[in-house]
Amino acid sequence: MNFLAKIGSILDKIIKFFSFLAGVILAFILLSVCLEVLMRYFLNRPLQWVVELTEYALLFITFLGTAWLLKREGHIKVDVFLTLFSPKAQAGLKIFSSLIGIIVSFALAWYGFEVSWEHFKDGIYNITVLEFPKAPLLAIIPIGSLILLFQFIRRAYGSLVDLRGKRLFREN
Repeated sequence: MNFLAKIGSILDKIIKFFSFLAGVILAFILLSVCLEVLMRYFLNRPLQWVVELTEYALLFITFLGTAWLLKREGHIKVDVFLTLFSPKAQAGLKIFSSLIGIIVSFALAWYGFEVSWEHFKDGIYNITVLEFPKAPLLAIIPIGSLILLFQFIRRAYGSLVDLRGKRLFREN
């Protein structure tokens, strides 16, 4: 197995783990919101932490799941428009959209890291019910964006191979 294949395999494992984690967080949201409804309407004792944790969980689900969704080509696209083009033109459009994704993902990872680091360094807390440090909450943005960046690079490479016809490593 060559170096690029090993890197691809590691990336696949990270994406799979992140998607599993996103699913666990989604199950937590489901159960906690159901518990909140029961506590509020039947026992008249609302849980203060549910709304806040659900907000954080939605942020985590977003950044944990985007690379998995991209890997499966699950993002929205206009198929009616794409079918008008030849397969080579479609691969070219895929490369172009991947390059835009690489730029955006890089910007999110870079800026997200800077903001997370500043919040960590300054010890900034959310002044809410839970009073939780902000840095761990924001850290998912650069982490998820970095994995998304690598998946966009892989996608661009795969489309480039479709244009040229020569693959250096196997993608699962």
